[in-house]
Amino acid sequence: MNPEHTIHAAQYFTATIHEWQPVLADDRHKDIIIDSFQYLVNDKRIELNAFVIMTNHIHLIWQVLTNFTPTGVQASFMKYTAQQIKRSLMKNDLDRLSGFKVNKYDREYEIWKRKPFSIDLLNESMFKQKLEYIHYNPVRAGLCSLPEEYYYSSAKFYYDGTNSFGMLKHYSGN
Repeated sequence: MNPEHTIHAAQYFTATIHEWQPVLADDRHKDIIIDSFQYLVNDKRIELNAFVIMTNHIHLIWQVLTNFTPTGVQASFMKYTAQQIKRSLMKNDLDRLSGFKVNKYDREYEIWKRKPFSIDLLNESMFKQKLEYIHYNPVRAGLCSLPEEYYYSSAKFYYDGTNSFGMLKHYSGN
């Protein structure tokens, strides 16, 4: 099948920072993730249905659009955000950057753990379960009382329609 005609399933995707370090506690680093999401949406590589950016990991639901492959989009997202976070640390927090130093043949630093987790969401039940899991992640972590109170999340969009980042598409298509 030709990749430009492939329709990809929505995917639940999780990526974790190397050794669970809380580098995403810095809003500048969260904004790198947001900027990357916005680029992928505006460049028509993905539709973004849901996300949350925690201090040391991210969860999202996206659908890779035609002409792109899930592995290609994931790889470019991970590489770009890692480079941008590394640059930010080099400029603003060299001590923290040293915690990402690794002894690997192909890199000096590792921002993201090597293997992110991704599964196709094959039905509405799976989709809604992951959506709820994503939105309640900050509540379970004690960062807020209600999901819609956490800024770096799509929960407010699903709560009252507020699309603060201008990049979300409701899973129902609205």
